[in-house]
Amino acid sequence: MSNTTNSKAHNMITQNDEHFIFTGTCQAGSGVVAAVTSFLADRDCYICALEQFDDESTNKFFMRAVFRRQKESPSIIVMTEAFLEISKKFSMDWKFHNPAEPAKTLLLVSKYDHCLDDLLYRSRKGEFNVEITAVVSNHKDLRPMVEREGIRFIHLPVTKETKTQQENRLLEIIDETESELVVLARYMQILSNDLTKKLSGRCINIHHSFLPGFKGAKPYHQAYDRGVKVIGATAHYVTSDLDEGPIIEQILTRVDHCYGPEHLVRVGRDNECMALAKAVKYHVERRVFLDGNKTVVFLAG
Repeated sequence: MSNTTNSKAHNMITQNDEHFIFTGTCQAGSGVVAAVTSFLADRDCYICALEQFDDESTNKFFMRAVFRRQKESPSIIVMTEAFLEISKKFSMDWKFHNPAEPAKTLLLVSKYDHCLDDLLYRSRKGEFNVEITAVVSNHKDLRPMVEREGIRFIHLPVTKETKTQQENRLLEIIDETESELVVLARYMQILSNDLTKKLSGRCINIHHSFLPGFKGAKPYHQAYDRGVKVIGATAHYVTSDLDEGPIIEQILTRVDHCYGPEHLVRVGRDNECMALAKAVKYHVERRVFLDGNKTVVFLAG
């Protein structure tokens, strides 16, 4: 069962200290929606958008509410303390988010620059509210692009012998920068199982996706040789199963026999940029909920 309430004025949340986003997950059951909405209404909060979903296959409930504090509303600190009683009743994982606070985001790259360039541009233009804390790469090729933006560039070369050491250093960088999100913007290294577990639900990857799924070198050339009719890209959370994590966004483009290998590469780059940018946007706007091996993504409010 799903239900959505929208406000046209809140297709994009006003960046001020009076707007907040509530996210909550718990076992499905009666009274959850009433408890949350009554809690906000009793504190003179205006609910601008409300989305909810019951996954009958897992018996889990998901909720996202955008609300505005008004003159008589208590502070968000007071509200957070008061909501603890309700959250205990429903064994709920929840949080009040302030959308005015940028999501601290660490980017990982290798040599391909298109996804990095696109994220830097969108961040600069304010398409999503992120603070890029640093860019980490196993190569030095993209250092000029990053430092031109005034962003810290960290070179962490990876070999078979140094992989564990460098992943430990990466975790230190995440802690040092207080990054809540890690984005693999065409980072051409496979993360260890231990690292993916530590970054569960906060590390997004992008990869090409085809039917069939081509792997290895030059996937777009393989697609051309097989005469594919659709190419695409998938943005997902990273797990120990390579390129099989919970999907956040997918982009598909129709192609035909007129598309040569290099044309497919160009289309593929665009798909990858769009899918990754949308996934980052959904994540920082608190629209994405992990639901086992899949996600719930609220797009309306």
